[in-house]
Amino acid sequence: MPSVSLSRTPVQKAGLAVGLGLALLIAVFFNPVPDKPAIGAVAAVVALMACWWMTEAIPLAATALLPLALFPLLGVSSARDTAGAYINSIIFLYVGGSLIAVAMERCGLHRRVALAVIHALGGGAERIVLGFMLAGGLVSMWISNTAAAVMMLPIAIAIIGQMETRFGPGRTQPLAVAMLLAVAYGASIGGVATPVGSPTNLVFLKIYADTFPAAPAISFGQWVAVAMPLSIALLFAAWLALVRLNGRLDPSLALDRSTVRRELVALGPLGREERIVTTIWIVTAALWIFRADLAIGSFVIPGWAGLWKGFALLDDGTVAVTMALLLFLLPANAERGGGPILGADAFAELPWSAILLFGGGFAMANGFTSSGLTQYLAAQFAGLGTMPVLVAMLIACVAVALLTELVSNIAVVQMFIPVLAAWGVAQQINPLLLMFPATVMSSMAFLLPVGTPPNAVVFGSNRLRIGDMVRGGAWVKFVVVLITLAVCLLLMPVIFDLDTGTFPAWAAPR
Repeated sequence: MPSVSLSRTPVQKAGLAVGLGLALLIAVFFNPVPDKPAIGAVAAVVALMACWWMTEAIPLAATALLPLALFPLLGVSSARDTAGAYINSIIFLYVGGSLIAVAMERCGLHRRVALAVIHALGGGAERIVLGFMLAGGLVSMWISNTAAAVMMLPIAIAIIGQMETRFGPGRTQPLAVAMLLAVAYGASIGGVATPVGSPTNLVFLKIYADTFPAAPAISFGQWVAVAMPLSIALLFAAWLALVRLNGRLDPSLALDRSTVRRELVALGPLGREERIVTTIWIVTAALWIFRADLAIGSFVIPGWAGLWKGFALLDDGTVAVTMALLLFLLPANAERGGGPILGADAFAELPWSAILLFGGGFAMANGFTSSGLTQYLAAQFAGLGTMPVLVAMLIACVAVALLTELVSNIAVVQMFIPVLAAWGVAQQINPLLLMFPATVMSSMAFLLPVGTPPNAVVFGSNRLRIGDMVRGGAWVKFVVVLITLAVCLLLMPVIFDLDTGTFPAWAAPR
């Protein structure tokens, strides 16, 4: 069994010490509301978690367990209440979606979809880059962005190798860089389109529901109605930034589609298992989208939850788990022995670290609210004075866009979204206008390999330099911020039925 180094880097050692020291100082000296000592206790735990998350002093999932140990000891909440934050309907939505993704990967459906998109759009250099961007984005809407990038990378390397043979490495290099960045960026952007596309989306939904329990719930369909057009716009904007703003690609570089066609032919026709998984995938997406009434302005598409009173008790997590359970009942291809599509080993492939990370974020967000820290922060932000909605949204997006380059995007959402909620209340701005676009921006890490796993995946190909990522990502980052603000301001008032100039009653401090 290969040995694994457990030694810490200097940054991790510094983060470990600084986090402990900072938490101790806050716990001892920060007591702004004497009759609410839990405010200082939660602030200390948040500082400790933030420092350890940013430096990865210990594994991220281990840091996420800190509330379970410290909140009861510090009198913030009981062990029972704290533990309850680690398992909820959002967790089951993620578990069910992940099991469907496991089935897609095992039967090769995700690879077939990606190759089909690339084959349809392949041709000239710019269209090749677009093909990888859209294929990665489409797959990442339903499986993890890391898996999407890992799946796309070998295809990109194979095509780059073919073009280097035909045109030479020097002439091919700019296209190779653009293709590899398209793999990473497409995987990151595509995850925005659905609630299950990125863990950050689910974290936001839970924090939003816990912080503002009287607020109207955001349904799967509402999310898609806003985020799908946004994701598509971002994919095309990122593509244009890569192939135009980052330097024009040589138009004479063209892809021989026979390479991709051979890959598709080698997969053969859709097998029984792929057809079953495809059907479950499509039906699950439809059930998610049309569960609740979908209002688009004055036009309302009735949801199936209203067809029977029992359906009203279900949610998206129930749908995900129910459809995933079918995969343990329906038979796979005969060559696999006729057993079910998924077996007990499927649970070993679930991202348990991410699930614990979710729970830690939910527990921390609950601590913000129950301790009074959210209200305290809101009062402090009130002293900043009011500012236009657009300016506040821009500040929130830029802050998250910069922070997510250095810190895990899940950790960014868990730390930053409760603060933005408080800021929105203080500014008398609908908090959703700050929280939703900031969540989107948390997935938009484009500059550094450490920003997000897809970046690390393509950087590990040894065909990119840090300078390539920074130059390409800077233009993409700039364009993405502007597009996100524009689309959110255009669609959110219509889909979420909110007035950008009115502070909602459900957000008023209780």
